Amino acid sequence: MTSERPGRGSLSEINVTPLVDVMLVLLVIFMVTAPLMKQGVDVNLPQAKGRSLPDEGPITINIKRDGSLYMKGARLSTRQMEARLGMLSKVNPDVYLEADKNVSYGRVAQVMGEIKAAGIQKLGIVTLPPNNRQ
Repeated sequence: MTSERPGRGSLSEINVTPLVDVMLVLLVIFMVTAPLMKQGVDVNLPQAKGRSLPDEGPITINIKRDGSLYMKGARLSTRQMEARLGMLSKVNPDVYLEADKNVSYGRVAQVMGEIKAAGIQKLGIVTLPPNNRQ
């Protein structure tokens, strides 16, 4: 004799209906909340004549072995560098300083002070990794 009753066998099927219901509810929640996650304020901007600001990368200032300053390949005096950085500090506050390894520490510190005085807060110094020494 068997102890199982007729019509009450073991359940070997998985009911996926609750799983589908949960997934559809999550899909609706994500569809409703995704547009709300946009940051910022929508503003209808007016049109005006003029050029748009260039989308430049970070500004790089080079100090050659003789202590001369270069920005974008053009030689600059200290005053010219301060004036340009003063204008660019609001638009692009990232500046990288590349100095020749034979330039005195005093000259590098002087240029760094002038960069900070121009309103630049983010100043990086570019170096080579140890395995790329020249």
